[in-house]
Amino acid sequence: RTVSYHGTVTPGGPPDVRELAHLIVTKVSVGPMDNNAYFLRCRDSGDELLVDAAAEPGRLLSMVGDGPLRTVVTTHRHHDHWGALAEVVTATGATTVAHVEDAEAIDVPTDVLVRDGDTVTVGACSLTVVHLGGHTPGSMALLYDDPQGTPHLFTGDGLFPGGPGRTTDETFDELVFNLVAKVFEALPDETWIYPGHGNDTVLGQERPHVMEWLDRGW
Repeated sequence: RTVSYHGTVTPGGPPDVRELAHLIVTKVSVGPMDNNAYFLRCRDSGDELLVDAAAEPGRLLSMVGDGPLRTVVTTHRHHDHWGALAEVVTATGATTVAHVEDAEAIDVPTDVLVRDGDTVTVGACSLTVVHLGGHTPGSMALLYDDPQGTPHLFTGDGLFPGGPGRTTDETFDELVFNLVAKVFEALPDETWIYPGHGNDTVLGQERPHVMEWLDRGW
């Protein structure tokens, strides 16, 4: 239930489940790099969407519920976030989604190319693509603006507890700029953050960390 959800999972450990009014979020850690994979299930239709088929395809497939897995979204091109994609798609027939600037670097063909502001649906629920760049050219987040609650943002490797994701000096400015403009200036502090690795956080806790980077003169 929503009250008991904490967003802390460990490799090989049990998933954590958050029940929202229209969407159920199941978080699990897979693979040697402690990658988070997120199953989103629409309460109305039972349809499911997977954010990052990172690793352990058998384990991910065992978690698919009664409703079909319709879509798999890859947040960015790094292999640890799509290592199980081929097996999951072959077994389920799910549609693959990635940002247009990262799709060619993902070995599994991308069915739907998305850009900033595009919408990805799971049943009756809509997720908005937020292009962050920086970490990789097509690195993106997915925003679920819960009509009966706070926003929920799946950030891939763009934002973690402690601030922006690690990237090269040449592209870090882009990542911080987009985080400020598209996330911190656009969303409330209570926005829940689901990162690509590690524990969940909320936007307000990360605001001071991003301001530190601004103060350093990026």
